[in-house]
This record gives sequence, structure tokens and C-alpha cells, in this order.
Amino acid sequence: MNKLYIGNVSAEASEEDFETIFEQWKIPHSGPFLVKTGYAFVDCPDEKAAMKAIDVLSGKVELHGKVLEVEHSVPKRQRSCKLQIRNIPPHMQWEVLDGMLAQYGAVESCEQVNTDTETAVVNVRYAAKDQARLAMEKLNGSMMENYALKVSYIPDETAAPEGPSTGGRRGFNARGPPRSSSPGLGARPKVQSDIPLRMLVPTQFVGAIIGKEGATIRNITKQTHSKIDIHRKENAGAAEKPITIHSTPEGCSNACTTIMDIMQKEAVDTKFTEEIPLKILAHNNFVGRLIGKEGRNLKKIEQDTGTKITISPLQDLTLYNPERTITVKGSIEACSRAEEEVMKKIRESYESDMAAMNLQSNLIPGLNLNALGLFPSGAPGMGPSMSSVPPPGAHGGCSSFGGHPESETVHLFIPALAVGAIIGKQGQHIKQLSHFAGASIKIAPAEGMDPKQRMVIIIGPPEAQFKAQCRLFSKLKEENFFGPKEEVKLEAHIKVPSFAAGRVIGKGGKTVNELQNLTCAEVVVPRDQTPDENDQVIVKISGHFFACQLAQRKIQEILAQVRRQQQQQQQQQQPKPTSGAQPPLPRRK
Repeated sequence: MNKLYIGNVSAEASEEDFETIFEQWKIPHSGPFLVKTGYAFVDCPDEKAAMKAIDVLSGKVELHGKVLEVEHSVPKRQRSCKLQIRNIPPHMQWEVLDGMLAQYGAVESCEQVNTDTETAVVNVRYAAKDQARLAMEKLNGSMMENYALKVSYIPDETAAPEGPSTGGRRGFNARGPPRSSSPGLGARPKVQSDIPLRMLVPTQFVGAIIGKEGATIRNITKQTHSKIDIHRKENAGAAEKPITIHSTPEGCSNACTTIMDIMQKEAVDTKFTEEIPLKILAHNNFVGRLIGKEGRNLKKIEQDTGTKITISPLQDLTLYNPERTITVKGSIEACSRAEEEVMKKIRESYESDMAAMNLQSNLIPGLNLNALGLFPSGAPGMGPSMSSVPPPGAHGGCSSFGGHPESETVHLFIPALAVGAIIGKQGQHIKQLSHFAGASIKIAPAEGMDPKQRMVIIIGPPEAQFKAQCRLFSKLKEENFFGPKEEVKLEAHIKVPSFAAGRVIGKGGKTVNELQNLTCAEVVVPRDQTPDENDQVIVKISGHFFACQLAQRKIQEILAQVRRQQQQQQQQQQPKPTSGAQPPLPRRK
């Protein structure tokens, strides 16, 4: 795959011209240039040299008034199912890329190519020629986050005469080795979590970390085999800037230590006398487990590493900035050891949460857990990215349920003392929560209710319900309305048509018993209920978050089945036209 095709070549171009260009850009080649009318060919010694020629020259270098186009030379017989996609935004997530590629057919493999460029490159194999051809037509030149994608064929040595597609449905088949969370991250030797290391550094040291023309940051990247993003444009005028480091745990730690060394040297050179602590950003979901019961985990890390560690207060959090700042003070060596231990705990928490989410995704029918944004995605700027963008072609919550899911109403009962925390100052928290979840969320008046409880009315489609209820459960835990060892368990009410209540209960209580066994939630349909004005009765669901969610989804499945049966019966009861009868013909004038 090291032979290059050079297109858009001027008639005046010569072999010497190409020799000069390749020498100027320090691109090695292993044979003479074969110059034809309008195009040329050349061999490179390896794939790295070929990729450099494509990245540096294609669409950028002009020869005799024409901008050269450089790509892999692929014989027609090998233009089959394999494509190379270049200029992919460096922060693009694998889930988004997967969704984009799957629009055009069944993807059998998608592998990252290591390059020296800022943007990412992947080699993709589709199940059939027509799928690869469609992807080539649609993606080449298309814009993604201000980057124009470049797509070309690469040789497919296994190419065979085109037959029926083996990828019957569109989507992804077997993957091969696990990948990191973003194409810009580079191949990594170990299977690991997708949590990057996020740091805060004083703004005055950012220039030293980047170095002249980016030389220092490039050097750190190469030495530590990491991808480092310095978010200079975030929080204009702020005293600190976030840095995101993607790599193996060892790579992240090495990059962190190098950055601390650079800041310390710069402080000496600029006579900066204040202490420069290590500041790590971590999603609030993981901080409780990092601290541990009665602060034991954090105390142990401090004792083992000889550091002093503090964590920013919960009050600094918002739905759009869910990270807390972990400040570590001590020598560079001590801070480095503390970083390893802190990030080890955070990665363990992330892996545990994702395992639980994956388990639930198999149990909760139709729910697209990846699109919910409940856990950090590993993207830079973890805060704003929490709102999660669905892949191209998806339509938020509707896509994963097929069509447009009906809005549901759930009454969730919370401790009366927690109402202030849920509403927030001047209603800010409940407004943010409503916006985040895409649901209507209101606190019902206290009249006529148990004084110890208040009802939260949540209206929205299933994914909005999932998001809103998850946040409410989490908020109650964060605000210590439940003890350290106590699991948050709440009661939720949903209304069902009175004629469908028997289906929820089942013959002899069989269905409701199965529901309870499957979901670990308590499900009760109170007897002798008087239906309301809409001929509906209440089903009570009690349990921890996932148990409640699973029970809600299962009950909604039963109701959907009842509605379908009703529709079929109505269609069967409609009078059919008498056989042989025909509508009268219009009279001729």
C-alpha cells in the first residue's frame, strides 16, 4: 500500500519537479517518478512515508499552477470494500464515527492508522463493494466540525468478484481489538478504560507547555505515546486552562509528570514564587468512591504519597459542569504518585459503572443508554459534552425507540426536605435538569399528601424519563438525604387504563410476580381502586434506580401490547364491503 497516485498534474511537470518537491518536504521515495499526461506514480519505502506524502501534499502543494492530489494507487481490481478516511476531527468519538459509517452499510472492521498529523486516519472495510462505493461518494469532501473528510480506496488484496452482500443488515460486525474512545487517541497496547486524565494548569504556563511552534507539546506526545489537548479557547480570560491527556494510565502519568516539570522550570525562570499544585478534574459521579467511607480512601492516598489532597465543594457543580477539582500539594514526585492512585480509583469507578450500564442495556428494551449522557464520554471538555450528541441520522430520544415514542407521565416521590435542593436557588437546578433531560419536571403542591413526602411530576418520552429520574436519584444521594451505606430507593407511580390493570397483575398475580423477580422492584396494583376521570388506575413501583426503570419499561411494554391488540380488534370489527359490490360509475355527460 506504498505506491502513490499523483493527480491533477500539469503537462509541464517533469520528474525533476517531483524530485524537488519530495526533497523539499523531506518525503522519502524508493523509485523513480513515472510521469504521464495529467498524472504520475511513485513508490514510497513504507506506509508512513506514503501517509506523509498524502497528508503534506494532497490539496496543499501547487505545481505549475495546479494543486496536486495525492492518494494511494489502487488497481481497479483491488478497488473493492476497503477505504481510508483522513482528516477526521481529533476529538471525534468512536460512537459518532461508528454511527456515521454504519449509515452506508455493514462495517466489518475499522482500524486506526498511526500518523504524525493532528487529525485522525482510519482504514474501513465494508461488507460489500456497493456499500464502500456509497460511503466514498457521500463522505469524501463532507464537513465534520470544520474538517473536510478525505476518502479514498486502499488496495484490497482479498478482493473477489462482487457477489451478494454478506452484511445483510446495516451496522457493525466483529471489530477486532478494542479501541480507544476517540480516533484521535492513537493505538494503545493495553485494554483500558476510556477515561482521560484532565488537568487544570495556570494560564501563564500554557505557552511553555506548548513550546515554540508546538515543539514541546509534540515532544511530550511522542515520548509518552499520548494525545494531548490544551483547551486554550475555553473560559476566555480565566486564570486556569484545562488539559486533556489520552493514553494508557502509564502514558497519562508520564505526560502529567513532564508537564509539572515544565511548569516548575518556567516558574523558576519567570521568578514565580507561588506553589503550583497538581489539579485534576474528575466527574462528580466518581468522587464519592475516590473519597471512600469517612474519607478513608483519600486519607490512605495522602499517607502513601506524602501529599495533601482537597476536593472542590459540591456547590460549584452545575449540570453543564459536572467536574470537581482535586488539588494535590507536595513535591512533583509525590504529586505524580498521588495522580496514579487517584486516577486508578476513578478508572475503577468508571469501569464498574459502565459494566452496570451495559448490563442494564440488555435488560431495558429499546433504551439507548449510550445516548443518555449519564457518564463522561472521555471527550475533552467533559462538562458540556455530557449532554451527548446522537450520531448522524439519529433524532435524540426518538431514534432508539423507533418512530416518535409517546410521552409518559411518572409521579416520583421524594423526601419533603429535599424539595429545596431539587429546585435550587431561584429554580435554577430544576430548570437545568428539565433542559438536560428534555422533560417537563414540576413539584406538586403539598396539600393532602404525606407531610414527609412530595411528588415530582415528570412528563416526557422514555429516554427523558431515564435521564430525569437518574439525576433526581443522584441528587438525593449527593445531598446526603440517604446515608453512606443506604441505597436510594424511591416510589414511582404510573397510571394505566383500568381495563389493562389485570394484564399487569396477570392470572393469579403471575405477571406482577415475574416483574418483581426480574426487576428487583416492588410492584403493586392496589385493589379496589376507583378509576379517575380518564378511567385510569395507579401502579406503584418502589426500588433503586435501575429496578424502577426496568419495571417502568416492562409495564409500558405490556400497555403497548394491549393497545396493539385493541387496534387489531377495532380493525376486525369494521364492516367490510359486500363482495361483488362496486362503487357506481360517474355518469357520462
